[in-house]
Amino acid sequence: MMRGRRRLLVVAGAATFATAFAVTGVSGPAQARATAPTGTVTTGIITTGTITTGTVLLASAASAASAALPARSAVPARATGYPPFAAPGKTLKLGAKGSVVKALQARLKELGYVPGSVDGRYGGATLTAVWAFQKVQGITPTSTVAARTWRALENPRAPKVLVPRGKATRVEVNLTKQVMVLYRGGVPVLISHISSGSGIPYTEYATWNGKRQRFSGSARTPTGDYKTTWRVKGWHRSYLGQLYNPIFFNGGIALHGALSVPLYPASHGCVRLPMNVAELLPGMLGKGVPVHVRGAFRR
Repeated sequence: MMRGRRRLLVVAGAATFATAFAVTGVSGPAQARATAPTGTVTTGIITTGTITTGTVLLASAASAASAALPARSAVPARATGYPPFAAPGKTLKLGAKGSVVKALQARLKELGYVPGSVDGRYGGATLTAVWAFQKVQGITPTSTVAARTWRALENPRAPKVLVPRGKATRVEVNLTKQVMVLYRGGVPVLISHISSGSGIPYTEYATWNGKRQRFSGSARTPTGDYKTTWRVKGWHRSYLGQLYNPIFFNGGIALHGALSVPLYPASHGCVRLPMNVAELLPGMLGKGVPVHVRGAFRR
């Protein structure tokens, strides 16, 4: 089935093939682009198991004909290979506690989002994971988890692929949806809410290199294709504020943790991440990894 330039691969039939590829970092199922034995690119679903550092076998239940899919085939719009999930259906609000919250957290983690500890407490880390999930599903982000979000958790969509021909390990920053996706081995292993550049020109004064200086800019996160460069562990003081675990990819623009990551672009140009995501990202994202920034936020 074709939708625009994307093809949905229906996994069916008894014939299978297995392709080995290396990934790191997420528990549960995920979608993957893999190289078939013929050397063409096909799309498959990891349906069971835990992805850890090492080699994973992608077993696709597609027929042998599926190996002939064209190389421009992308991750399908709807993720059909995740383990079944029966939504509890109870409406949850920020601050909720209990087994239903734990089920929500476990499902988000299984899908590649980062809800923090699966502890049954609906706090800030779980909230930003809910926002990221809702945005990917086309749901207006809110702290309330109600019927529409539960239905989406039962039948989730994968993040939109911004660079179908991109490298297997890459970062995609979707400014339109305010979402970042880290791919490893072609698999989306980490999906996060972000806050990018506000687009509001700024002029600020700060003491830098021993003297008070004036700094001005457009507060814009430029679109384009970049690569990760240098990084700092822990808090890094820049002339425009504090950045947590920054990973720079475009001059002074970085992916970094921040205490405030609102539901709208608010930074001077960097890509702000929730603090719990910024704790994990440096261990999953190396130097020289492509970072693709696309889109534009509409207020």
